[in-house]
Amino acid sequence: MELFTLAMLGQTMRISVPYILAAVGGTFSERSGVVNIALEGILLNGAFCSVLLVYYTGNPWLGLLGGILGGIVLAGIHAFICVKYKADQIISGVALNLLAVGITKFLLKIIFGSSSNSERIIGLPMWDIPGLEQFPITNPFVLLTIGIVICSHGILYYTPFGLRLRAVGEHPAAADSLGISVSGMRYTGVLISGILGGLGGAYLALDQHQFTDGMSSGRGFIALAAMIFGKWTPVGATAACLLFGFAESFQISLQNAGYAIPTQFVQMIPYLLTMVALAGIVGRSTPPAANGKPYVKE
Repeated sequence: MELFTLAMLGQTMRISVPYILAAVGGTFSERSGVVNIALEGILLNGAFCSVLLVYYTGNPWLGLLGGILGGIVLAGIHAFICVKYKADQIISGVALNLLAVGITKFLLKIIFGSSSNSERIIGLPMWDIPGLEQFPITNPFVLLTIGIVICSHGILYYTPFGLRLRAVGEHPAAADSLGISVSGMRYTGVLISGILGGLGGAYLALDQHQFTDGMSSGRGFIALAAMIFGKWTPVGATAACLLFGFAESFQISLQNAGYAIPTQFVQMIPYLLTMVALAGIVGRSTPPAANGKPYVKE
């Protein structure tokens, strides 16, 4: 059985979508100076809220809105704790991840009567393009993600908003002296990460047609690694996410190919790649100078 096929490349694109959305969202947050470890919880909360809205309305497009709202809620809490009260950003993120795991499991049991999965829901309709069924362009979410990456790059590097956001993440005191609201920009950066991370969660839920307990499965943490690997840029983070998506797609192909390789070893591939990438690049990557540092106006 061939491992490298067009179908595998299409699968790589589809697998990479939640990683890309979360990583680009994290880029906005960290460019403003706020470390967002809560991306894992944002993905999970976005997935649950997406399923909930589709379940009650029957409209998968409203599921996107549900995912965005779910991501904004968790990101808003993170921003309020870290920007308003200047709490430790790592601790806040970890706490929110634990909150997302607990509250989604709790609500899953109450609403659907199961602690493991929800009822089946309808997903987004695919575009029927004869002869191109294996290509990712038949998936509207893939094209939306490509558009988001392009727009994010343009916003960060070619607009006054992007310049201010990056200034706040590099030297908040200098930005403040020019009349830029450091708190306002940081709130905005974190909320953007909530919107994009929530969209990533909605994609997971709509692609699988249900919510399952812990379905983010470490994707938020891999997205953080991809963001660092991509040097805190939308395009770089996207390229790293495609690499990790390819590793996951390769893992699936290996399992389906029937090679005599232990399943547990094959499943380790994406995570091993994450560790190797971080070990090789993190020492040479320079984060925004004020990333993770609360701003106290003198």
